[in-house]
Amino acid sequence: MLVAALPRTLAWFALKVRARSEALAGGCLESKGYQIFLPSYFECRKYSDRIVKVSAALFPGYLFCQLDPSRRLPVLTTPGVERIVGFGGAPEPIPETELDAVRRVLEVGAQAVPWPYLTTGQKVRIEYGALTGVEGLVVRIRGEERLILSVNLLQRSICVDIDRSWIRPLQVVPSRRESYCR
Repeated sequence: MLVAALPRTLAWFALKVRARSEALAGGCLESKGYQIFLPSYFECRKYSDRIVKVSAALFPGYLFCQLDPSRRLPVLTTPGVERIVGFGGAPEPIPETELDAVRRVLEVGAQAVPWPYLTTGQKVRIEYGALTGVEGLVVRIRGEERLILSVNLLQRSICVDIDRSWIRPLQVVPSRRESYCR
């Protein structure tokens, strides 16, 4: 009796790539048949004679790829790819919830920019609007509330504009007078 094997969903992994080679490495991986996720945003770059709006990686130096870690050689031999991020030489998958949160932010068109990774602060959940259910850290910058979404394995974060009335705290954190931004 033959039993058909159910297709296994591959996990997502972060790939460390050469500086400013995210799109090149992503294109090469796609041509090899891999599914990639390269979140980006538009930034203004100032040159001596003009200002240009260019697409840049939201997580500079990284892209995400769905792969089987036991068959990683084709990924590692891709131009621009330096390594698969992990611990002790073993690739570590990215939790799907972290990538889903970043995808949702990009899908709704919220303004997101790279942000320093934060380990302290109050964790919140968005309760209203298109980002309902997304969790992150809330910070106050120039009098406005922002949500910090992190990919913990990379120790990288992005910052999203939010309305304070959309969020609810997940846990009570003792009040501290720390400033995350200047």
